[in-house]
Amino acid sequence: MNARFIRHVGSLLAVGVLAGCAAPGSGDVASNPQTTNTLSTGGARSTAPLAFDSHLSAVPAEKPSQDRSLANAEPITAGPDVGSFEQKGKASWYGRMFHGRKTASGEKFNMNAMTAAHRTLPLASWVRVTNESNQKTVVVKINDRGPYVRGRVIDLSYAAAAALGMRGVGTQKVKIEGLTQQEARSAREEQAQSLADDNVN
Repeated sequence: MNARFIRHVGSLLAVGVLAGCAAPGSGDVASNPQTTNTLSTGGARSTAPLAFDSHLSAVPAEKPSQDRSLANAEPITAGPDVGSFEQKGKASWYGRMFHGRKTASGEKFNMNAMTAAHRTLPLASWVRVTNESNQKTVVVKINDRGPYVRGRVIDLSYAAAAALGMRGVGTQKVKIEGLTQQEARSAREEQAQSLADDNVN
């Protein structure tokens, strides 16, 4: 009886010791959240993109603002304001050889559209170009970069050069005046009407 009792108690002690070894202690990282932030990765480089970082999943989503609405949005037609820009110099033009190629703005060059290339003006800005020899004017959108020939300040599309009466001469001295987006809208409407009248006559 005593021998059986001692064996039973010994078995219970052995099970208790093994269970104690399996239980998480102070050295277990999972049981001690204060040590998780100081765990070293040993210089391992993560291959997951930043967007999948576990820390980002804890960031609360931004609540939509009550005052946000389409009425407060910038109009899609808004663009650079170059109303204070003015420049004089030689203009040249480009046409059929570049027709259909991608411009600096990403648009395809259309030799029959009223566009131009300039080295520094913001893309999508509008300017009025005046031929100083005959005072003809045209309003063009800057959608490309150039010209890269020394002594030239603007490269006009074929259509713009034709409207200025410089198709045959190749280059011409011009005056460039920047326009605000509102001025550009008004000037384009006037220009479209004028060109339509010229085609009728």
